[in-house]
Amino acid sequence: MKNKEKNFISAVVYVHNDGEKLEGFLKELIHTLENNFEKSEIICVNDASGDSSVAAIKKASAEAAHTTVSILNMSYFHGVELAMNAGVDLSIGDFVLEFDSAVFDYPVDTIMKVYYKSLEGYDIVSALPDKKERFSSRMFYRIFNRFTALSYEMQTERFRVLSRRVINRISSMNKTVPYRKAVYANCGLKTTGLKYEVTDRSQIREDKTEKRYRKNLAVDTLILFTEVGYSFSMCMTVLMMLVAAFVAVYAIVFYATNNPVQGWTTTILFMAFAFFGLFGILTIVIKYLAILVDLVFKRKHYSFESIEKLTK
Repeated sequence: MKNKEKNFISAVVYVHNDGEKLEGFLKELIHTLENNFEKSEIICVNDASGDSSVAAIKKASAEAAHTTVSILNMSYFHGVELAMNAGVDLSIGDFVLEFDSAVFDYPVDTIMKVYYKSLEGYDIVSALPDKKERFSSRMFYRIFNRFTALSYEMQTERFRVLSRRVINRISSMNKTVPYRKAVYANCGLKTTGLKYEVTDRSQIREDKTEKRYRKNLAVDTLILFTEVGYSFSMCMTVLMMLVAAFVAVYAIVFYATNNPVQGWTTTILFMAFAFFGLFGILTIVIKYLAILVDLVFKRKHYSFESIEKLTK
């Protein structure tokens, strides 16, 4: 008989309108966990799906012999970050696998390779696809890595495994986890990534709600976890000071020539530019305040409607 892992493994899967691919994904996941672990659970976080996702989960759960499969039904659309926080809070495993989507574009043994890598002393191990990132993702990570002090270089991840120590530390550090990847990288524990060769290069489809959510998340993340806003404010301030100095010198020379009418256009242009910079700075400040209000004063992090246990 094959010796199975004694550690309890939890798998948290984010589900939002993934009915077409979800059943096959869950069947592969169930087989992998049951073939390699004595005790395992799968928590499917249903983030207000409007398709056949729930039916696909229930159908796939029939494949489970001893793996516990549960559905966590969110009350309304929360987005991947809060929904996954809810699923991780419900998990009880010594290690937790986080799947941000039901995309299975990697060899099946990649899950166990990532897990075994974590046993080498890493608290966070991520599976990194070798394919070229989308332009929007590439620009986001380039800006993020440029303006952050984190030693870990952020990039596209398909899934990751977390030790219970990471989850406990994050819970003690943060009331909310607005962007898990950045918080994980900032927790101070050993982190690494494992590259895999992509087996399915089809594009990941997202609905309009999820696309809009991810765009807003990207903006909030850059402002909250990087110095983009501060750098922009400083650049505008320095630029405005240089322009102001130039205009001052120009005004003195202009006064010496005793021709005051000609400076009106320059003064108006300078005032327009100054107000542009000022409003840019105010926009960043207001965004900071909005995010701080969300993090500090919003006590209700997430809400779910029900929990369905599909297997014993």
